[in-house]
Amino acid sequence: MSFVFSSESVTEGHPDKVADQVSDAVLDALVALDPASRVACETFVATEQAVVAGEITSQAFDEIDLVKIIRGAIADIGYTSPEVGMDGRNCGLLLRLVEQSPDIAQGTAARADGKIGAGDQGMMFGYAQRNTLHGTTDPDPADDFMPVPISLAHGLTRRLTEVRKDGTLSYLRPDGKSQVSLRFDDDGVPVAVDGIVLAAQHDPDVDQETLQEDLREHVVDHVIPAGWLHDETRFYINHTGKFVKGGPAADTGLTGRKIIVDTYGGWIPHGGGAFSGKDPTKVDRSAAYYARYAAKNLVAAGVADRLQIQVAYSIGSLQPVSYHVETFGTGKLPDASIEDLLKTQFSFAPGDVITELGLRAPLYRPTAAYGHFGRTDVELPWEKLDRVETLAETVGTLA
Repeated sequence: MSFVFSSESVTEGHPDKVADQVSDAVLDALVALDPASRVACETFVATEQAVVAGEITSQAFDEIDLVKIIRGAIADIGYTSPEVGMDGRNCGLLLRLVEQSPDIAQGTAARADGKIGAGDQGMMFGYAQRNTLHGTTDPDPADDFMPVPISLAHGLTRRLTEVRKDGTLSYLRPDGKSQVSLRFDDDGVPVAVDGIVLAAQHDPDVDQETLQEDLREHVVDHVIPAGWLHDETRFYINHTGKFVKGGPAADTGLTGRKIIVDTYGGWIPHGGGAFSGKDPTKVDRSAAYYARYAAKNLVAAGVADRLQIQVAYSIGSLQPVSYHVETFGTGKLPDASIEDLLKTQFSFAPGDVITELGLRAPLYRPTAAYGHFGRTDVELPWEKLDRVETLAETVGTLA
């Protein structure tokens, strides 16, 4: 049965993404100097005000200039004046940072055997799908192993930022959003875009007709495969009219409030935990990354055309308390066999995850906008396809 599925994305200037980027900028600065830093950093932004709070235990805490890092992150996005939405260089700034609770720390402290327990309970999901599900016309990128709607939505918001920053559409401002409604045929293959929503903040002297024409030409046509646009495709570009006031001046922003944008666009379930501002002992982040890594390599190795992995932890646990595999009828092996393969070929022990993916490094801020998965514009260790050959050989012996 054919169906339509929608996913959304937001630009780096969206208030919630401003908060995510500040939190991850703080995290990166700390782990760059002290890789063992324990960080849970939350940011709130509003009209000319940023509040950064949380729990940090790090030998680098007194060595970094938190104020400079926070202000720099906001200004880098493009918020350099109240008229645009915020002046990161001069806005109010309130810091409320304390050491991590010893009751939480005991769950993640290295034991006598050097192993690290999970920083909290919770469940995490990872997902990948074969590129053949992109249909006969490959979107760009075609090799991201991601659900197509979220790939296209991210493509639109990335492009909004590109044309703003390179001067193609210099009247654009940092805030913006996208949404793509994609039609799938009876076999689950995407065939057409039924609707595109774009909201782009802009200077006050731009008329709506010019804006809509420019966004069609320089954003939509650049991202959406022409074969998927049709006479009945609906366009909602700044649907309510002008969008001059934006960013934190128009809406508050909070770390961790765009978890569906960060992951798979609603295509699969979400465990509920946010990513940004958390060091890798927090399995909300690290185990979700590793589940994506495992799913992507297993799909590339031919285990299934679609693979969803769920793992769950208890605070302090050295291994997941449960695993679950779902292939949606596309598995080349029974799901139970794939689960066994997952357990034997991948170690979800928190310490092993951190080591294998090299997560004690300043690599987080680029993930804080445009998604944590399927990225081809930045190198992320959980996107590597470095286990495919070995897994394919193992699968061959089991098939």
